[in-house]
Amino acid sequence: MDIYDQLKRDEGLKLFPYTDTVGKLTIGVGRNLIDKGITADEADTLLHNDVAEIQAHLANSLPWFIELNQPRQGALINMGFNLGVAGLLAFHNTLTLLEAGDYNGAAKEILNSRWAGQVGARATRISEQIRLGSWQ
Repeated sequence: MDIYDQLKRDEGLKLFPYTDTVGKLTIGVGRNLIDKGITADEADTLLHNDVAEIQAHLANSLPWFIELNQPRQGALINMGFNLGVAGLLAFHNTLTLLEAGDYNGAAKEILNSRWAGQVGARATRISEQIRLGSWQ
């Protein structure tokens, strides 16, 4: 046993936020999110893990995804991050056009979505990233 094992035993390990015995929002091994929060490094670690997970889901669900250049892959990862992968996969017309290499058509479909009205400038940037194949 070491201090980490001891703290996991005594605090418990919770992978989802919960309210502790004194009413503080907590996660992990007793991490008080109200008073301490997380560090920028911890936020970056979470972000990298989330991006890798989305990227793996997209590569598995859309075999042609890996053939896209990095900015176009990034555009889909960005959408998957915001919508969830299942939400992104519901963009059937956009994905069909992307698979066919019709980047202008795919970009237009993104802008014609209800999602574009919800996220505004984000959708405009992602649409341009798809169309141009460069980071926006």
